[in-house]
Amino acid sequence: MAADRPTVPPSQDGPQPEGNAFLVVAAGRGSRVGGDGAPKQYRPLAGRTVLRRTLEAIDRCPGIDRVMVVIHPDDEALYHDAIAGLSPSYALLPPAHGGETRQRSVLLGLRALSATAPRHVLVHDAARPFLTPAIVAAALETLGQGQRAVLAALPVSDTLKKADETGANVATTVDRAGLYGAQTPQSFDFASILSAHEAAAASGVADLTDDASVAQWAGLTVALVPGDPANIKITTGEDLMQADERLRMLEALASLGDIRTATAYDVHAFEPGDHVMLGGIRIDHDHALKGHSDADVVLHALTDAVLATICDGDIGHHFPPGEAEWHKATSDRFLRFAVERVAERGGRLRHLDATIVCEHPKIGPHRETMRASIARIAGLPLDRVSVKATTSEKLGFTGRGEGIAALATATVALPLSLEDTDPEAS
Repeated sequence: MAADRPTVPPSQDGPQPEGNAFLVVAAGRGSRVGGDGAPKQYRPLAGRTVLRRTLEAIDRCPGIDRVMVVIHPDDEALYHDAIAGLSPSYALLPPAHGGETRQRSVLLGLRALSATAPRHVLVHDAARPFLTPAIVAAALETLGQGQRAVLAALPVSDTLKKADETGANVATTVDRAGLYGAQTPQSFDFASILSAHEAAAASGVADLTDDASVAQWAGLTVALVPGDPANIKITTGEDLMQADERLRMLEALASLGDIRTATAYDVHAFEPGDHVMLGGIRIDHDHALKGHSDADVVLHALTDAVLATICDGDIGHHFPPGEAEWHKATSDRFLRFAVERVAERGGRLRHLDATIVCEHPKIGPHRETMRASIARIAGLPLDRVSVKATTSEKLGFTGRGEGIAALATATVALPLSLEDTDPEAS
């Protein structure tokens, strides 16, 4: 049998393999899911098919550049309906037709995929729509270290029992030490797993239930990487119902958005001058505020608060005070920049609040003008901008009239992915 087993890489004279491909096995009939409907991979799961959910999950995994789905020849229409409107970051290749068993379907898929010459292939069940990026990252890292076969798996935690020949009674307890439950994707050097499948088919070995078994049969060492309890396989109708409920709950949470609030504080000392800039407006005063830019302490604090909501440093990081470009710069530029950084993340600024601490100048007469100025700079409605003022009761540097302090709070809404809402996701 050893003579039938595969040799490793393709000839150096041919096209050199590159990139990472997913082969999604979706050719089964899924009879255990019950009912008279379509195969389970085409059943609805919180409004989209199981297969589409799986393809979307793969799209959230960095490092994948192409995907091919292996389908049953009778499912062409179901497949094209499932992918309609899907625009993934990877190349979705034309589907391959599968065979009478999973092992045969994978072989046919690998043969079809060989035209694109990938370096690595990750073979995944279409009925595992909760794939996490951490599983894929661990597999690709291990393959990158020279391993040719990688299995995502979880240690068995339940006590295992073996039934007697009647199936009605326990015969013995099985030691679970070293036992793992296999998941997909199962990841491979492409040339090695294709050769292993070809050799198994040529030898008439057709009863291997997963691709890690094919790899082991062919003499490859299969490395283990952590699976994820969330990465369930939908097998029964109960599985489908529970997965549907879970996704609907997660999507309801995601629709609320990622609401973040951050605070900031800034202070500037007085120096000789005839006005101060506060909140983007000029206020006549017998002193000016000292700073490299226009020293608008209110806009500086607001800028830092907005940047903090997305954990993006502070005003000094983005606008170093020693750089000539920012000398006497108007601080509206800084706040606009921070708001744009939120927008680049797909987020929106929802509210700004500023508290000004000083003895002089009096803020009350200018408060509404200041609110309007901040709203215009930040692109907010007026009713989402608050400005307040207080004194420090003659205490401290502000009480002694040595400068002005400002405290700011910013609230933003950012997009929320399903992974962000799922406590079981890695």
